[in-house]
Formats: sequence, C-alpha cells, structure tokens
Amino acid sequence: MKKILALIACCAALSFMVPDSQFTYLALGDSYTIGTAIGKQNAYPVLLVDSMKKGLPNFYADVDVIAKNGWTTRDLLNGISKEKPKDPYDLVSLLIGVNNQYQHLSKAVYKTEFTELLEKSIALAGGKKENVFVISIPDYGVCTVAVDNLESISPDINAFNAINKSVAEAYGVSYVDITEISRTAKGNESLIASDGLHFSSKMHELWVREIMEKYMLVRLEGM
Repeated sequence: MKKILALIACCAALSFMVPDSQFTYLALGDSYTIGTAIGKQNAYPVLLVDSMKKGLPNFYADVDVIAKNGWTTRDLLNGISKEKPKDPYDLVSLLIGVNNQYQHLSKAVYKTEFTELLEKSIALAGGKKENVFVISIPDYGVCTVAVDNLESISPDINAFNAINKSVAEAYGVSYVDITEISRTAKGNESLIASDGLHFSSKMHELWVREIMEKYMLVRLEGM
C-alpha cells in the first residue's frame, strides 16, 4: 500500500518538475527499449511516459528512441552518430549490454564504450546528470529458450551489470536495478514474451514501477 501511495504522490509531484508544454524523453538501448516481440507501445519508455501522465492533464511528452534489436554498445554509439538527436532532453535513459554479453564481447571494451555512451547521455540531457538514469541489463537466462543455460548466463549478466553500475556511480548518475525483477519470470510465462526470449509487457510494467520508485520519486525528494 505504501508503494502505491508513493507512486501516486510521485506522479502528482511531477507537475513541479516538468514544464506545462512539451516534455522530451530520449530512450537509448536495444531490443528491450523498442519492445521486441511486444511492440513499442508496450515497452518501458512509452509505459513510463504513460505513468508520468497520470494526474497531469496538461502534460505532453515526446518520446524519442534510438535502439534496435541486437545492438551492442558499439552499435548504439554508431546509431547516435547517425541519428544526431537534438538536445537537450528533459530525460535520458540508457539500457545497453545484453548483446555484448550474448556475443561474448570484451568486458573491457564494454566499459570503455558504456562510459562514452553515458557521457553522450549526459550531454544530450543538457549536461544535467540528474536528468539521466541507467537501467541494468535484464537476465534473459530465465526466458523459455535460454533457461537451460541459465547457470552460465546469469553470472555473466551480473558481471556486465557490475561494470555499468560502477560507471554510473562514478559519474553520479542514478541507477535502476531491474535485473532481480526480470529473474522473477523464471517459470512464469505471463512475464515472458511470445518469442520465448524477451519479456512481456507485464514485466515492462514492473520495470516502470521500479523506475518510478527508485529514480523519479527519489529525485523529487531531493528537490
């Protein structure tokens, strides 16, 4: 009950941190960000904006997404260079790394490229690091088509998350851990998408709740 009340208060209080006109949000990432197997409208960026709209009749948000299925950190860097997004954004999120892990790419390179991506994220937020948050990599090892390899996937996901978390902390950027939430999908088909490899909209809703609690609400409390 306390969590529900906190979320309601968070949505209501957003009127003090967003303009009456247009609020801009840039979501940087990969398949999770575009909602592979469930559609963009059912993925966390759009669901997050929907949550922010509650209780704010004059709130209008423009959501830009730079992400594609299968993207690594290098792909995302190239994508940003190609898209040339216009800054500053009122909010920027960064979730990337699952394909680095899946392709067994270097963790040292991941740290270097993730650091560059976080610096770009801060720049795209007008230099305001408080307007940026990093999201941890979900554990796809619990999904239907990967569960047989869970014991090898999960520790590696943890290792990549240790890197992105350390970089976020070094830059003083908020970090939202959704990995443990993603692991609750093991054996629960309602939390897994129809392709058996990604997560359902119901899971994305759980991630949004965590973002609202651990980033939005904490940010408002610090204002």
